[in-house]
Amino acid sequence: MKQEKVKKIVRAGYAEVAKRGSCGCCGTGVSEKLGYTKQELRSLPEGADLSLGCGNPVALASLKSGETVLDLGSGAGMDCFLAARKVGKHGRVIGVDMTPEMLDRARENVRKGDFSNVEFRLGEIENLPVADGAVDVVISNCVVNLSPDKPRVFSEAFRVLKPGGRLMVSDIVLLKSLPDAVKKSVKAYVGCLAGAAMKSAYLAAIEDAGFERVEVVDETRFPLDLMVSDPTAKAVMKEANIQAKEMKRLENVVASVKVSAVKPKKA
Repeated sequence: MKQEKVKKIVRAGYAEVAKRGSCGCCGTGVSEKLGYTKQELRSLPEGADLSLGCGNPVALASLKSGETVLDLGSGAGMDCFLAARKVGKHGRVIGVDMTPEMLDRARENVRKGDFSNVEFRLGEIENLPVADGAVDVVISNCVVNLSPDKPRVFSEAFRVLKPGGRLMVSDIVLLKSLPDAVKKSVKAYVGCLAGAAMKSAYLAAIEDAGFERVEVVDETRFPLDLMVSDPTAKAVMKEANIQAKEMKRLENVVASVKVSAVKPKKA
């Protein structure tokens, strides 16, 4: 698919999620399974957790008081609000999202939670509305895989980070190539499958942007039974006309990874 068509599909899909107030395909307790504690979830404004992520980048980013954090594809603001508590009143958190409906929900959550150190900006992660060298940490949760130009995303992340700044992303990558039918599936794009890159290419894009100390902190593969029972996967199978027995070829194709990297101090 062409880049603009992909963005249009993703924007429309996540606008629907924002209106519903949930991903519509996730079970209960999803966020806990992804590494969020009950205490963290209880601290969030109601409606901030849409169960859209694939990890907890805030927990791994080692945020410090007074730091400025940028969240790529911030959605309803879940990770921004958790980061805000870590950086404190002297810190700052900026969320960027390209879906106006998500921004409306996030800004309402700011008001409900009285987060004076959090702001949300409309923009694409390939062209961040953030100044050069303005942030200490860039985080993202299952969003870069949605971009049709991942190298550009990481170049932008590199640009806005201060020298010595840190990148911490949770994302979906591929360990093997997807069937063409899945690559062309609209639901697979919104469900984070069709847009996912091969793991090697994903890591290479981070390195090519200029980052050093690129490291996979954690990796979890998706077994066949989960792929077949997952509601999003079922929707993809139906749309792409893939039979359950054919899903055997997809076993251990998809992985959730948490990746850290650092911008050189003399960049």
